[in-house]
Amino acid sequence: MAPTVMESRTASALRLVGLARRAGAVAPGTEAVRRAIREGEAQLILMASDASSVQLDKIRNTLKEKAIPQRYLGDRNALGEAVGLAPLSAVAITADPLARRLIEELPGGDADSGVAEPVEG
Repeated sequence: MAPTVMESRTASALRLVGLARRAGAVAPGTEAVRRAIREGEAQLILMASDASSVQLDKIRNTLKEKAIPQRYLGDRNALGEAVGLAPLSAVAITADPLARRLIEELPGGDADSGVAEPVEG
């Protein structure tokens, strides 16, 4: 059976996350994401659909008034696997060109809205 458009976009986005990891443009895990936000390096925040609200609240509290786009992408297992690690609640993309490409690839409103829309994987 052929994959749906949503499945294709999710798979493509996860491959781009892997590319970002190989380029050294990923901050994996909640604490690394928070550090990337504080240091002004985060260009896009990707969150797992099954991440705990506690972990996501830590990230959202760090974001405060910062206008960094956020998207949901797959579950914790898929997000971790994309970067070659154990399951992850979130990753930050730190390279602007890769972040822009992921924003284009993922549905979810205006790139600058900061709204996270679920993307099932």
